[in-house]
Amino acid sequence: HITVFDSSEWAERGFCSQCGTHIFYRFKGQGGYVLSPGLFPELNSLDFHKEIFVDEQPQYYSFANATKRMTGAEVIAEFQQKSAE
Repeated sequence: HITVFDSSEWAERGFCSQCGTHIFYRFKGQGGYVLSPGLFPELNSLDFHKEIFVDEQPQYYSFANATKRMTGAEVIAEFQQKSAE
């Protein structure tokens, strides 16, 4: 029941067409997917080491640990560079 939505010029999002649960997003022209961690209930803990689109998050939003913080432009540039390689 996975449906893919063309969410922007550079990305697509996948979700369940029956319940609406977000499953993944992927950059167009890339082979990889960014999966929702909620898909893996056996994970007991996660180490967050990167935050993306920090220029679009609310001021009060932050992780407890230090992370690499990337703006939307930096994220898109990184993935465009990887697709060119």
